Amino acid sequence: MADHRAKGLSSALCYKDSKAAFRWLEEAFGFEPIFVLLDEQGNLAHSEMGYGASTLMVGNEWSDDHRSPANLGGKNSQTVHVQLDSGEDIDAHCERARAAGAEIIAEPETQFYGDRTYRARDPEGHIWTFGVTVAVKTAEEWDAEGGFTTKTRLDD
Repeated sequence: MADHRAKGLSSALCYKDSKAAFRWLEEAFGFEPIFVLLDEQGNLAHSEMGYGASTLMVGNEWSDDHRSPANLGGKNSQTVHVQLDSGEDIDAHCERARAAGAEIIAEPETQFYGDRTYRARDPEGHIWTFGVTVAVKTAEEWDAEGGFTTKTRLDD
């Protein structure tokens, strides 16, 4: 277990059954356990999983503002995007998730910007997008293909 955190972002997701979610996320998506913090009764108080240089925190619902989609009619206020390493087989990743019980809500498809992506819903309703770059494209190339204008900042 690392003794410090590097500068960066991580997501913290709430589940009704965080222990089951922790195990499922490892099986379905290949996230790596970093640590679990158990309370006196053996309940999961906090946990962290790794994927590349990223960290995912998995925990219980702990207030009316921190709920699982399973208790919100399946609604999500955010989705998590996970980028696979160049050369990884996203179709096999999708099949692994499906075999573990993920609902595949968008089958693997190559996007105009050069990534192949799929979207999955986990057992409690969190939505995940997985992608891998299969063709490196310039902004001009994806703008032409997708009908967009890419900029660094918004103009006034």
